[in-house]
Amino acid sequence: MTKKYLVYILATLILLLSACSTDTAKEEVKDEVKQNVESSETVDETIEDEAEDEEVVEEVEVDEVIEPLYELNASWALQPINDANPKVVLLTIDDAPDKYALEMAKTLKGLDAPAIFFVNGHFIDTDEEKAILKEIHELGFAIGNHTKTHANLKQSSEEQQKEEILFVSDAVEETIGERPKFFRAPFGVNTDFSRALVSDEKMLLMNWSYGYDWEKQYMEEAALADIMVNSEYLRDGANLLMHDRKWTAAALMQIVEGLRAKGYDFIDPNTIKGVE
Repeated sequence: MTKKYLVYILATLILLLSACSTDTAKEEVKDEVKQNVESSETVDETIEDEAEDEEVVEEVEVDEVIEPLYELNASWALQPINDANPKVVLLTIDDAPDKYALEMAKTLKGLDAPAIFFVNGHFIDTDEEKAILKEIHELGFAIGNHTKTHANLKQSSEEQQKEEILFVSDAVEETIGERPKFFRAPFGVNTDFSRALVSDEKMLLMNWSYGYDWEKQYMEEAALADIMVNSEYLRDGANLLMHDRKWTAAALMQIVEGLRAKGYDFIDPNTIKGVE
C-alpha cells in the first residue's frame, strides 16, 4: 500500500501546487499532503504490528502441548484421566512395515481409526522400506519400537538388548524426524536392563490386553474379525494387539466397524500420557 499511495500523494501535490495562484494556498496544500503521508505511515506501522502479533500467535499454536487423556495401568490397558471417554480401545500393529502395514494404515485412515505401528528394524533397512514407514507416519499414525530383529530380550546380553532397542529408535528418527514414544518387547518379554533403557529413552513400555492373529484357528479373516470383536477380554481401555499379516489386513475393517457397533471409540496415541 505505502509506495503506491505515496506516489499518488506526491503526484497530487505537484498538480495542486501548479494550480495554486498564491503562496498561502501552496502552503495549505503542502500541510494537507504532509498530514496524509504521516497518516499513511501510521497505518503501515499498525499493519506491521498486527502482522508481528499474528506471527506470535502462530508460534504459540505450534508449540501447544496436547493434554494427556489416558494413562497405561498395571494390566497394560488404558484408563481415562479425569473425564475422558472410558469406552475406548487402543489399536496396535506389530512387526511393521513387513508386507501389509501400509495397506492397513490406509484402511485405518479411511475409517478415521488411530493406531500405533510397532516397527522391527529388519523391516526398515532399505530405502523402499523407509519410504513405506515415512508414508505410514505421514498418514498420521504413531510409530513404536519393537526391536531390531524381534529377539527375545531375556535371551540377549545387555549389549545386544541395547543394540536391539537403540538401532530402531535411531533408524525411525532418521526416517520420520522423531524418536518413538512407545516400546513393545517381542513376546512381551522384558528385562530389568531393557526396562531401564526404555525409560531413559523416554518411551512408554507396553504389552497388550489380547490378540489372536498368530494362533492357527484365527489365521483367517472371518474368524479373526469375530474373536477380536467378541473376545471375553474386550473391556474399556483394552490394548488390542494385531500384526502385519494378510488375514489381519483383510479383517481390519470388520474389526473396527464391529467395535464401533459395540459403542467403542479408538484412543489417539498422542493423548496417552508418556514418560516424564
